[in-house]
Amino acid sequence: MNFTNKVVLLTGAASGIGAATAVRFSELGAKLAIVDLSAEGLKKTAENCIKCAKSKDQGEPFQIVGDVSKSEDLECIAKSTIKKYKKLDVLANNAGIMEDGTIETTCLEQFDRMIHTNLRSQFYLSLLLVPELLKTKGNIVNTSSICGMRSFPNTLAYNISKAGVDQFTRCVALELGERGVRCNCVNPGVIYTNLQKRYLDENGYKEFLKKAKYTHALARYGQPIEVANVICFLASDLASFITGHNIPVDGGRHAMTPR
Repeated sequence: MNFTNKVVLLTGAASGIGAATAVRFSELGAKLAIVDLSAEGLKKTAENCIKCAKSKDQGEPFQIVGDVSKSEDLECIAKSTIKKYKKLDVLANNAGIMEDGTIETTCLEQFDRMIHTNLRSQFYLSLLLVPELLKTKGNIVNTSSICGMRSFPNTLAYNISKAGVDQFTRCVALELGERGVRCNCVNPGVIYTNLQKRYLDENGYKEFLKKAKYTHALARYGQPIEVANVICFLASDLASFITGHNIPVDGGRHAMTPR
């Protein structure tokens, strides 16, 4: 895979899958615009990208602190990226949040927060940047979840938001395919990141990870780099005939029945 002279915009880049993906793109030669709410996290990711960069010509990643749930921030992200690099080859919509809640316990504010962050942000940032991707025959890679393919209790709004990402991916692929723009997404299973840590205590998170042995065919949880590799593959020319595809990166969890 080679991203020399390619410009990649990546959201949710301060930690987890996003941080690993940023570093992987840097190793492959990409020029990066990285987005997150955490300025400190972005700085750390940028430092790691510089250390791993394929060439000095890539320059330092362009850091954008912003909230993808807000329209005005998304507009700023799109505008500033194009102002900086004059083009865009890959849009990686990775930012997302997870909160627990059922049909009885999820309030409207929480539901809206999940939809705005996980789904609406991908729609609006893509809408803003499709004109640029058409110019470069670029592509979009969205981060969804196994929760978009399977239903799990107590994460109702999250499941719905990720199912929306899966359908959004297919729709965009159909609409832009004839004009040379691809759109795919990855559906991670349990990955060792801070995503679930935000609503589980330490013991709860340890038990959550232990369960991966029984809920994933490979009998383990995944690492961020394992998802990052697939994102980069889908964004690369090696995937030139792949579009509208949802790829589970889940250790076989999507193929299993409950046990």
